[in-house]
Amino acid sequence: MINFSPEIGVDLLRGIISLAVIIAIYIFINTILKKVLIKKVFSKKMKHNIIMFTSLVSYLFLFLSIIFLVMSYTGGFVGVGITAGLLTAALGWALQRPITGIAAWIMVILTKPFEIGDRIIIGQVKGDVSNITLTHIYLNEFGGTVGGDEISGREIIIPNAVLFEQNVVNYTAQSDFILDEVGFTITYKSHIDIAKSIAKKVTEKATKDFITIVPLKPFVRINFQASGIDVRIRYYTIASKRQEINSRITEEIFKEIMKEKKIDFAFPHTQVVFDKK
Repeated sequence: MINFSPEIGVDLLRGIISLAVIIAIYIFINTILKKVLIKKVFSKKMKHNIIMFTSLVSYLFLFLSIIFLVMSYTGGFVGVGITAGLLTAALGWALQRPITGIAAWIMVILTKPFEIGDRIIIGQVKGDVSNITLTHIYLNEFGGTVGGDEISGREIIIPNAVLFEQNVVNYTAQSDFILDEVGFTITYKSHIDIAKSIAKKVTEKATKDFITIVPLKPFVRINFQASGIDVRIRYYTIASKRQEINSRITEEIFKEIMKEKKIDFAFPHTQVVFDKK
């Protein structure tokens, strides 16, 4: 039976003061430690592990602090059991969504479908993962206000529970590079080998900083179209810079082909021929 003697008030006050001091010290140490560790990491995976570890420690500390406060008020583990039972009965139904979110957080920690720094799509939302908390995922949106993959500047906060309801696409699950392409159409009278050579040369120059570490070097694919030959130069690029590099390659290919007399761009048009007879 819980003892509600006058000493309980004094014990509770001491417990609250002690807990406040411990929390303040913990927050200070945890913040400094996180900053120091993150400065020393060299990959997004290490950064992800540090943030997840410190977050897990924070949640564990919060749980133990609540137990400590309850024990200070009730005077023992019996009170803790009674309190826990009442809280479970009262909040179990109301917190179904948050509990689902916590389950999703645990799933992310254990199975790692994505990590901090990954570029992902959740349902219709696209962004770079900046943080994963117990209840929410924080994304730096790309696209959204503009076409393509440029960073919009908006932060999107998604409840973890959504992960059980939406498809998740991870651009960078295997590496920081994704396959992209630039396509253009030339006339049937154009010199196709020169067009392919220009596309390769321009693309290799644009991707020279990382071409040695990607799975494949730039390669060309062609196919017939009604108005000409489609030439597509495909290459691996950094996911976060896809739009920038794509634009650079497009511009340079255009300039080089405009200089070449043996190549003409094809485009849908109508040509009227008059018979002099």
